[in-house]
Amino acid sequence: MTSIRNNLQQVRDRIATACAQAGRPADSVQLLAVSKTMPLANVLDAMAGGQVAFGENYVQEGVQKIEALRAWEAEGGRPAQVVWHLIGPLQSNKTRVVAAHFDWVHSVDRLKIAERLAEQRPAELAPLQVCIQVNIDGGASKSGVAPEEALALARAVAALPRLVLRGLMTIPEPVAGFAAQRAVHARARALFEQVRTAGIGGPAFDTLSMGMTADLEAAIDAGSTLVRVGTAIFGAR
Repeated sequence: MTSIRNNLQQVRDRIATACAQAGRPADSVQLLAVSKTMPLANVLDAMAGGQVAFGENYVQEGVQKIEALRAWEAEGGRPAQVVWHLIGPLQSNKTRVVAAHFDWVHSVDRLKIAERLAEQRPAELAPLQVCIQVNIDGGASKSGVAPEEALALARAVAALPRLVLRGLMTIPEPVAGFAAQRAVHARARALFEQVRTAGIGGPAFDTLSMGMTADLEAAIDAGSTLVRVGTAIFGAR
């Protein structure tokens, strides 16, 4: 096994251990491999290790990688059932290319972005799966809707065609220690449950995207269903 595949297994083991400690099934948490700044060769290596879901932060880089994978397949590469997630900020002038290439968008933080994605999603593609990004701790440098505005935004996004509202995503400011990390993530979980209890999005509203390399254990303990891991899989950028 290559180091990437070894790293993948170690991360999966961390997830399984965290789930066991939280009293949750190991398959209740999905691993999203964050491949930003990594070449296609590294993605192919992770794919060989069984990884399916990949996250990209930068629109143009992500689109180039998606198209490069398609070209690789066309030249005889093994067909890939890869699911591409955009997890970085999305500007309104980039929505068309994102709607045409990605399967998921985690970073919907205002209605204008969602409306453009809905309008621009090609009819021949499956509906775009989206999450509302919430600035759960009010970090000055972070994108995301304020927690008190999340419910209204979720309700508006859920009503749009060609989109499926899947859940919430957060990127809190780093804090030290399991208890402090968990406390922030618990606030996101509470907001997630508030939206779900309101019936917004229906059964499809099932994703709480939170937790990265440094805090995935705390995120899982708080209720994350998807952790976004880059460094622990691909190494430092």
